[in-house]
Amino acid sequence: MLLSPIIANYRDPTLQSSELITFVTEKIEDMKGRDIVTLDVSKKSGFTDYMLVCSGNSKRHVISIAQSLVIESRAAGIEALGVEGNDIGEWSLVDLGDVIVHVMTDEIRDRYQLEQLWE
Repeated sequence: MLLSPIIANYRDPTLQSSELITFVTEKIEDMKGRDIVTLDVSKKSGFTDYMLVCSGNSKRHVISIAQSLVIESRAAGIEALGVEGNDIGEWSLVDLGDVIVHVMTDEIRDRYQLEQLWE
């Protein structure tokens, strides 16, 4: 099976964080995730370089975005290191190593204000 040049690029083991951010953002947009914010936490964190925060319209939508991201990442040769919160659906976390993705309902996002916490 032939891969598109874009997906083939993601299979590269030297994948740069900026390419991973672009890939993740595209996949979130494909699932109609909204209000996507990218935070550079490389100087504040020892466990990741970037966090992406986005919103889903409902608990089910949050779960679907996170599940789709894991499936699409795996198909592109990027294995998620962990997934948390898909059982409840208010807040799902997908750990892709250099990039951690937080998918939240609006209520949870307003409550925890990760963007302000990590600025």
